[in-house]
Amino acid sequence: MNNKEILLNVCEVFYSLQGESSYAGYPCIFVRLAECNLNCSYCDTKYSHASGKLWKISDIISEVQKYPVKLVELTGGEPMLQDDVVVLMTELNDLGYQILLETNGSIYLNDVPEYVSRIIDVKTPGSGHGESFMIYNLRNIRPRDEFKFVITSHYDYDFAKEFISRHKLWDQKLIFSPVTFALPAQKLAEWILSDGLNVRMQIQLHKAIGIL
Repeated sequence: MNNKEILLNVCEVFYSLQGESSYAGYPCIFVRLAECNLNCSYCDTKYSHASGKLWKISDIISEVQKYPVKLVELTGGEPMLQDDVVVLMTELNDLGYQILLETNGSIYLNDVPEYVSRIIDVKTPGSGHGESFMIYNLRNIRPRDEFKFVITSHYDYDFAKEFISRHKLWDQKLIFSPVTFALPAQKLAEWILSDGLNVRMQIQLHKAIGIL
């Protein structure tokens, strides 16, 4: 089968500002793939957990090309549930796109090409999936990798610090984000300042300005 005829299960394709990660604030095209293997307590895209529509990779590329930027994020759901997402990455790279992957880290990641920036959302206990991370993925850490911890409580905060220390990740790009309905951003900021952590605290920019 021609690569461009391969089918992926897609929830939506849209254009917005990147709201999280070190790319926050940049215009970005989002390809949200359908279905997820987790059900986090604070998930704000539960609609993506259902089966979406099957799109040919050629149709995904055509939709992406409608927008005026070259930054694309593959998100979900959990995009790594679909093995052929790597084919989409290859096609986008061949067209000169910069590619971000948002993943929960519970699925094998070593097949992701080196040119993809992996934004790895390590689930904290407050998500309900604090044991979901595939530790094997830490055997192949890359300089462009980013690790995100979504924090609901001081327990989650301590979990994140311990995870980073145990796996010697302090030199990586690290992001702590509060679940705002559970933990005021100011409180998380106070903890980070008190401990002098070398992490980036981040709120969801796209929500703060009222767009997707």
